[in-house]
Amino acid sequence: MTLRVLNTLSGEREEFEPADPDDVLLYYCGLTVSDYPHLGHARTWTHVDVIHRWLEHLGYGVRHVENITDVNEKIVARIGERVDDDTLGDSENDVARHFIDQLLTDMRSLNLKRAEVYPRVSEHVPEIIDLIETLIEKGYAYESEGSVYFDVTEFPDYGKLSNQELDEVEAQGPDEERAEKRHPSDFALWKAGGVSEEAVHEHRDDEGEYEADTPEGTTWDSPWGEGRPGWHIECSAMSMTHLDDTIDIHMGGRDLVFPHHENEIAQSEAATGQEFARYWLHADLFEMGEEKMSSSLGNFIPVGEAVDRFGTNPLRMFFLSASYNSTQTYSEEAIEEALERWDRLENAYDRAAEAVDSPDAHTKVESELREVVPQVRAEFTEAMNDDFNTREAIAALFNLAAAVHTHLDETDDHDYRGLRAAVEAFEAFGEDVLGFDFSGTAEGEATLAEELVGLVLDVREAEREAGNYERADDLRDDLEALGVEVQDTDDGPTYRL
Repeated sequence: MTLRVLNTLSGEREEFEPADPDDVLLYYCGLTVSDYPHLGHARTWTHVDVIHRWLEHLGYGVRHVENITDVNEKIVARIGERVDDDTLGDSENDVARHFIDQLLTDMRSLNLKRAEVYPRVSEHVPEIIDLIETLIEKGYAYESEGSVYFDVTEFPDYGKLSNQELDEVEAQGPDEERAEKRHPSDFALWKAGGVSEEAVHEHRDDEGEYEADTPEGTTWDSPWGEGRPGWHIECSAMSMTHLDDTIDIHMGGRDLVFPHHENEIAQSEAATGQEFARYWLHADLFEMGEEKMSSSLGNFIPVGEAVDRFGTNPLRMFFLSASYNSTQTYSEEAIEEALERWDRLENAYDRAAEAVDSPDAHTKVESELREVVPQVRAEFTEAMNDDFNTREAIAALFNLAAAVHTHLDETDDHDYRGLRAAVEAFEAFGEDVLGFDFSGTAEGEATLAEELVGLVLDVREAEREAGNYERADDLRDDLEALGVEVQDTDDGPTYRL
């Protein structure tokens, strides 16, 4: 079965055909780093990771780009805020770096394949300005009071992703923009000046503690005066910079279809005259109770806390037990079920791996495993080729687990070839595609590594207190050579693996 995906643009399942038969260009709308990543983010990350893995399994090279929005009024609103008895920083960049550090740590903890690049808005302002100038030259954008707006009336296909007619589209942007715009639905590509005081206080927690009363965001010079890029233009600029004018897969949350993704299409296709994305994939909502899990609502569980509490494998089991484009709800019961399901799957793998390496495994013994394994492979492949249906793919692995248990429980003479094929299927699909870790050592090794690093840092601190600074520097250099980044703070050294 050929891979088919549900394309939001057409509303239909379509056969997947990348522009280049050898390589897939994949762009995922990443986070605005104004808070710690939560389980809603982790869920979509995990599904994007599996899509990346499955495309590689099919033989494609994957160029995967995920942006980081580090220019936003929500970030500015947190300048000077105190968190855990420390301030997030005195600038927009400081706050963004604080949360980016946690974002990258959380990504590693979830066993995600790395993207090719994680571009940041703050590093792509020249490309954004160039793109805006192109839109003005082609008559799709106009300057007004130092700001630049996209003229939606000039783009005939506006509304094609969200299935809206122009006269049905709601006004975009804050009320104070309306006098500057030709049409209420025109959207900002460049905003004059800095972040308004009203925008900052809209995103501030009234009960928070701040060292700065009126924080200011970063601004840049432009042909229209000093200002900041609009939200939507950033993804078009970064996607074109790091991938191409046309990409194969653009993925993001369902809540971004309008206005963000609709506006991306308009500005990108107006600038290039080319189709922006061939396939639009949207992850559905992740809910906490009856609400979307969201930083702005305050109803979220940080990724780091969840990984420490439940572990990476059970969390991946939980996320992948529902397809990416179905709504998923967090509950303690659902997590407990995922923990139990992971234990069952891991147990089947462990039993198969132990049996195939035991004296009881015989090359002349045959069992039904030899028939079940290719059947499971076919079921798994069919599920993943059906719009990355991880729910059914996991069900196929549990069919294999059941067959392994049956074989091992019914006879003392084990089928070596059948068990070997089962182990290889677990590893090829469970590890390589779904991203589980059957080694049983990853989390324990991480803990041991942390303890060893802590011991070395204790020795280093003792050397510094004794005035042996050269020896302390040598220990720091040795750690960094092993991939441990050490940072000295007023409260003592911290590190990142």
